[in-house]
Amino acid sequence: MSETQNSKPYDLADRTKKFAKKIRGFVKDLPKILSNIEDARQLIKASGSVGANYVEAEEALSKKDFAMRIKISRKEAKESRYWLELIEVKDENKRTQEELIQEATELTKIFGSIVEKAK
Repeated sequence: MSETQNSKPYDLADRTKKFAKKIRGFVKDLPKILSNIEDARQLIKASGSVGANYVEAEEALSKKDFAMRIKISRKEAKESRYWLELIEVKDENKRTQEELIQEATELTKIFGSIVEKAK
């Protein structure tokens, strides 16, 4: 999307939504073992919460509310990484798993930076 279409050059809400969608696609191809089923449930919740709390932060009623929502987004990104690291994947899905772990790490750092700037 170009800036002329009224989008921000860097849209974190869009990025977090793409992250949650990629997680959902990744989960569909997981081996159907009990631990993956349980871990995938947690991963889906955490990954969706990253963006949901960011959207809430954009509509914050106060600076304190904004900071709290961003901290929750950071916490959920960290949790997403945790579940991604636990899930067992087939060899052909390891690269996707690593990419998602990297994205969760980057989102954690971005939200951490926002928290620091909000102080």
